[in-house]
Amino acid sequence: MNYDKYLNKRVAAVPPSGIRRFFDLAATMKDAISLGVGEPDFVTPYHIRDAAVNSIIDGETQYTPNRGTMPLREEIAAYLQGRYNTKYNPATEILVTVGASEAIDLALRAMIEPGDEVLVPEPSYVSYSPSVIFAGGTPVGVVTTEETEFRLTAEALRAAITPKTKALILPYPNNPTGAVMSREDLEKIAAVAAETGIIVISDEIYSELTYGDKQHCSFASIPGMWEQTITINGFSKAFAMTGWRVGYVCGPEELIKVMTKIHQYTIMCASRQGQVAAYEALKAGRENGYEDVLHMKESYDRRRRLMVSGFRSMGLDCFEPLGAFYVFPSIKSTGLTSEEFCERLLKEKKIACVPGTAFGESGQGHIRCSYATAIDKLNIALERMGEFVRGL
Repeated sequence: MNYDKYLNKRVAAVPPSGIRRFFDLAATMKDAISLGVGEPDFVTPYHIRDAAVNSIIDGETQYTPNRGTMPLREEIAAYLQGRYNTKYNPATEILVTVGASEAIDLALRAMIEPGDEVLVPEPSYVSYSPSVIFAGGTPVGVVTTEETEFRLTAEALRAAITPKTKALILPYPNNPTGAVMSREDLEKIAAVAAETGIIVISDEIYSELTYGDKQHCSFASIPGMWEQTITINGFSKAFAMTGWRVGYVCGPEELIKVMTKIHQYTIMCASRQGQVAAYEALKAGRENGYEDVLHMKESYDRRRRLMVSGFRSMGLDCFEPLGAFYVFPSIKSTGLTSEEFCERLLKEKKIACVPGTAFGESGQGHIRCSYATAIDKLNIALERMGEFVRGL
């Protein structure tokens, strides 16, 4: 049976994720090392797992309110105000979601209509543009380059805005580049947003993972931007809770109300045990100075420096990432495309990386490597990659 006439043509035309292809191939190869999927190699801290187990033992297996449990929303509000100086009413301005991915989808579906354009800095996370398409809008890439440290500039933003532009996705710290935006950078973006009235969807899932003297600045904390900002965050990256699938979206009540309506009809609520675990992560973190997060962050920082040094020592230009847990080295000097480099590296040296083009065409000539992997494996990967590059 030919199902083409039954399928949504916009959805069917979206290609599968460029990340998963190389990860799935590596999974079939003995002794392969994957630097592909952006997932912490840490297990969720014991006290967080213990809280969820006790919740199950106590029979807490029912639905939660659509917006999430009030204790969790209150902890989220306290966390955001204490860490990033952004204030949200837990009763009306916070919605707990099934990961930050659902939060992105809800924000777009709540606002976007056919013909609307959404600006997406590139290179950036593979799901943004498809999510815009699924919502009925048109993604418009805004290229960032190594010359500007992969930061979105106000000039590039202003040049990309048209009468059809409704929103900007602001993904910093950035996946795949590891770039961060300073408060000064964000103030310049805010001036353009205020002038044009666009909504900013600020994806801050890597907010805890910045290095050196770089501290994350939440876009909603910029004066005048709270009303124009939808803040997205979650527990997957900083708290090593990818499989729990708990995120959240915060913003003006009018916008959260519509997102909640979509969430109510399609999802109902995030899992109760996931919410229990998330509550424990924030409550314990507030009480102990987020020692779990700091421990993981220190480990990532060591690996970050190892990877940057390793790529540079093999003769590849490597921008120093100051956030998230990725490096985005240039492989232009090898004469290979991103796809050719990754395919040959996997076949010849059993190392899986992701072509930069998976994150937008402007990623050509780069590869993404996650350093959320044990240091012994990173050392082996760098050794094999060095052999591969020298062999070229």
